[in-house]
Amino acid sequence: MYDVTDTTDPLVDRLASVDSVVEVGIGNHPDVAAALAKRGVAVTATDIVEREVPDGVRFVVDDILDPDQSVYVDADIVFARNLPPELHRPTLTVADAVGAAFWFTTLGGDQPTVAVEREQLRSGETLYWAKDSKALE
Repeated sequence: MYDVTDTTDPLVDRLASVDSVVEVGIGNHPDVAAALAKRGVAVTATDIVEREVPDGVRFVVDDILDPDQSVYVDADIVFARNLPPELHRPTLTVADAVGAAFWFTTLGGDQPTVAVEREQLRSGETLYWAKDSKALE
């Protein structure tokens, strides 16, 4: 059986360096958001349909293709896990508009469709930085 903890913990360790994160397209996988909230990070999760999220995580229905920028304005990092290629540029556009970093992972063999720097996490997963800001200071 696949153990998501192996990839979640290294992501959380990297993301927990900031005060606020918006996770785009949380789906039914709130493990990163939950762990960040437990570490005191202000977390907002979004998806295009209503989702249940853990205590300490704010949820907003939002479509990154037609975003409400007020959802993202206080984010240090706009983050997405397993982000499909067609959402890379729209998510980067939102992060740019609010002055946030944009970090993401892809699913399987998908390659980024925007310029990125890569970080190999100890789990073997690749974290892409499409836009960085104060998140690494």
